[in-house]
Amino acid sequence: MSKRHFQIVVVGSGFAGSLTAMIAHRLGFSTALIERGRHPRFVIGESSTPLTNLLLEELAGDYDLPFVRPLCKWGPWQEKLPHLGCGLKRGFTFYHHELGSTFRPDPGLCRQLLVGASVNEFSADTHWYRPDFDQYLVEQAQGLGVTYLDEVELSEVTEEEGCIRLEGSRRGEALQFSAEFVIDATGPRGFLHRSLGLPEKQFSLLPPTQALFSHFTGVGPLPESFHSAGQTLPYPTEQAAVHHVFPGGWVYVLKFNNGITSAGVAATDVVANALDFRSGEPAWRRLLERLPSLGEIFGPAKATMPFIHQPRLAFQSAVITGSRWAMLPSAAGVIDPLLSTGFPLTLFGVTRIGRLLANHWQRTTFQAELQSYARITALELETTASLVGALYAAMDRFDLFKQLSLLYFAAAHFTETARRSGPTQLADSFLMCRNATFSSELRQICEAATQPLSASAEKGLAERIRRAIKPFDLIGLTNPSRGPWYPALDPELRLSSNQACEAARQLMLP
Repeated sequence: MSKRHFQIVVVGSGFAGSLTAMIAHRLGFSTALIERGRHPRFVIGESSTPLTNLLLEELAGDYDLPFVRPLCKWGPWQEKLPHLGCGLKRGFTFYHHELGSTFRPDPGLCRQLLVGASVNEFSADTHWYRPDFDQYLVEQAQGLGVTYLDEVELSEVTEEEGCIRLEGSRRGEALQFSAEFVIDATGPRGFLHRSLGLPEKQFSLLPPTQALFSHFTGVGPLPESFHSAGQTLPYPTEQAAVHHVFPGGWVYVLKFNNGITSAGVAATDVVANALDFRSGEPAWRRLLERLPSLGEIFGPAKATMPFIHQPRLAFQSAVITGSRWAMLPSAAGVIDPLLSTGFPLTLFGVTRIGRLLANHWQRTTFQAELQSYARITALELETTASLVGALYAAMDRFDLFKQLSLLYFAAAHFTETARRSGPTQLADSFLMCRNATFSSELRQICEAATQPLSASAEKGLAERIRRAIKPFDLIGLTNPSRGPWYPALDPELRLSSNQACEAARQLMLP
């Protein structure tokens, strides 16, 4: 049996695992990165956001990872790393569909929401073609000196005095690793959750959902009925994370510059079972028959891989850390691809793990800080699930859906601006869940949105949402003249950095 010891072992070599391993190596730890499969490989989770890119940029600067910096914006990526597959993302596009009907021209923009994230292509966000993206980061980790082993099937984990022991095999050879600390980056229901037999925890407001997805070639453009003649769009609508919302579910469409389109559907069990998601491609075809305008663009398309069905999309581990191990947020829980929340949740966790190792390793504060990491990770997952659950409840009430989504956009833009403007502790949590005022209002609003509402109650809830986001609104989301299209504002039209920083100090908890 091959036996090896490392101070830090990271299990799972997706982008988060590779970043964490590089951070640990930069901090001076002997570090191993262990992977069950091989790169390149398909992975779900592909669309970045401004906050995602800011967190990635911070990690690149804090830990001297210059090869990561071009990945933070479309322009530098295309200049420095054009061989890596990528998609241009100028913002978020939403269309509301009625099942069984084509998408009709919408001159009043009643069934649309567009929120711009960049004023030009150079500074735009991206969709990550994960086979290229993840492989690139693994290669950079190896170049730094991180020990990388793929095709490792781990079968057992044992906590012992002074270390944690991992056993498994690689290409028929028995392996044993001992580590002082293990970080799980293997995704939901991953290695430590399974091996330690940890319990799951349910999200209170999120309905049971399923997902079905694949990659495609030959996907056509949106039909003319989606375009509003005579009106200036905030950005080309398909240069975005495109959400096609219908009662009980939604379809995402992400286009890459290599001819591949990532697309899939997430839906409640009622919808998924009616379409029989388990059947794979036939279920996708049945869905397109009920959404004929999408059927038009996917009619000539071909799936490049078998459809993947996730029978239970949402997941949360009831235990996130142990005395010698921690899960990254991507392993601790998953909610839904709606609003691209997975990347910032995960990168907040990578940032915290880096600080934990840098500031508390082998100190008396380590265990307390590790428990604090578990608490904020769970709080962020639960807060995000509450908002996503409310959005599912409003998928047949698109006016309310649009208003609820502004809670996300206000919080994300405020957090991004506050982090750029001053000390990061002023904006140190996703969806501002550490801000007592905002987080309390968000939870109460989401709970109300999941209940039956009269027309007057729905109108009152929309006004409550406006009041909740008003103190944090740096981009005019509460300006009625801007909706439901919200072009990205030029920097000089936004709240100034000093104003944003002062607002953060006044509104965020110490």
